Amino acid sequence: MTDQNFSSMRAAMVESQLRTSDVDDQRVIGAMAHVAREDFVPAERRAMTYVDRPIPLANGRALNPPLVTGRLLKEAQIAEGDRVLLIGAATGYSAALLAALGAKVTAVEEEGGADIAVPGVTVVRGPLKAGAASGAPYDVLFIDGAVEEVPATLVQQLADGARVVTGIVERGVTRLCGGRAVSGVLGLASLADLEMVVLPGFAAPEGFIF
Repeated sequence: MTDQNFSSMRAAMVESQLRTSDVDDQRVIGAMAHVAREDFVPAERRAMTYVDRPIPLANGRALNPPLVTGRLLKEAQIAEGDRVLLIGAATGYSAALLAALGAKVTAVEEEGGADIAVPGVTVVRGPLKAGAASGAPYDVLFIDGAVEEVPATLVQQLADGARVVTGIVERGVTRLCGGRAVSGVLGLASLADLEMVVLPGFAAPEGFIF
């Protein structure tokens, strides 16, 4: 597969997956047309780079489909200089896109995950749900996958009025959600049902059983 092939596939991804599916933010489209996604995909999986499906990684993880990434970026409304807490950095693709949009990114990924080498991005290794309190407060919480609940530990690291984008798992269905954290309370609205990668370690507490 040549660079020209990947460039053509990237252009096709923008036209057939993003523009036809409510990703209409021109800054997001420009970033995704420019950043080479193939650089963030394991060599043995590069033929799948621009397919609209999750790409399996090591340790049971996966890279979200391009459409999911585009929708998350659109809803995050990234502005130049925004301090972004990225949870589930995976291989660094979303971190690279956020940085291309002018964000100051703190990317959290578990120990033993893929190497992440994105200029200007601070990488923190540890439990995803712990976040990175040392860089708080953040203007945006960008959870790159679906979780059963957004833990208070992450909400507490946000500036008042911070924007939040994530996937929520509900009864086996993953939904794209967006909202804000105001006075330490998170409010989320469901935006679309999308197939998203489920992140580990975010199970909701089981309800009390008699």
